[in-house]
Amino acid sequence: MKLDGLPRVTLAHLPTPLEEAPRLAAHLGLNRLLIKRDDQTGLALGGNKARKLEYLMAEAIQAGSDIVLTDGGPQSNHARMTAAAARKLGLDVALVLGGPDFQEFQGNLLLDILMGAPIRFLKDQDVPEMEAEMARLAEELRQQGRRPYIVPIGGSTPVGACGYVRGMRELAGQLGDEKVQIILPVGSCGTLAGCVLGARLFLPGSTVIGISVSRKSAPLRARTAEIASECAELLGVPERFSPDDIVAYDQYYGPAYGVPTPEGRDAIITSARLEGLLLDPVYTGKAMAGLFDLARKGALDNRRPVVFLHTGGVAALFAFEPLFRDLAVCEKRS
Repeated sequence: MKLDGLPRVTLAHLPTPLEEAPRLAAHLGLNRLLIKRDDQTGLALGGNKARKLEYLMAEAIQAGSDIVLTDGGPQSNHARMTAAAARKLGLDVALVLGGPDFQEFQGNLLLDILMGAPIRFLKDQDVPEMEAEMARLAEELRQQGRRPYIVPIGGSTPVGACGYVRGMRELAGQLGDEKVQIILPVGSCGTLAGCVLGARLFLPGSTVIGISVSRKSAPLRARTAEIASECAELLGVPERFSPDDIVAYDQYYGPAYGVPTPEGRDAIITSARLEGLLLDPVYTGKAMAGLFDLARKGALDNRRPVVFLHTGGVAALFAFEPLFRDLAVCEKRS
């Protein structure tokens, strides 16, 4: 397998911890719940994208690029971490963001501007429009003599997915021979694809369960299988995947991507108050809400530990302060 032979730069603090969450496990009636703390990868508040960016930024450097472009929503963790990775490696960066309008530079947006990332914002536009604008921006830069490298949304390419093949090898080393159920949020499918391939290679008998934060399960499973198969081909291993190989649930993301749900809010509050574990309303809160529901319905195998892959996102939490304002118990005295 070519995993260790692919170009890679060091960006993440690895290995990330694997922590027991006994109070949350007891609350859910689970025998054992562990948290894989990929929110602690470092790099501008951390998150799962650091693992992908180690391979993607190496490709950018190898291509001789001098500026990195990527896209995402206003509170994109991926955009924030791509900006940080580019700055750390001495590259320029520009962002194309789209979605609901915003009035304040809070959360990830604040970090984007701190790192000097110019933003083109497309109000109420989605991924196809952002990708078209990013292509236009790349051409403008080429006309100026620049050498742009485009990172697709979420860093979800076969190259980026290698970060989570490596991540599953790391997790296997922490678990030993245990067979587990791995639960994680899924947006652009690259992390899930790497986990599915990595689990098949390094964690035989384990199950990977994706909780969608943005789309129905059929296109999600198809895209995940496609990336995982292409990643396997890149690595020179024979594994191939069909949509039927992918386990994913789509009933927990609510009305739309980025829109908080009551169940996600409850999962965020419960996790904070039982384990001091910080989640966000866009990704990890919704994924934990899915875990809560699956546990309560008896849909998880209680003979096997559950591993929640914490993909980060804490920076976005601060942009959702109104969602939690009613919790405040604050007595001001003078």
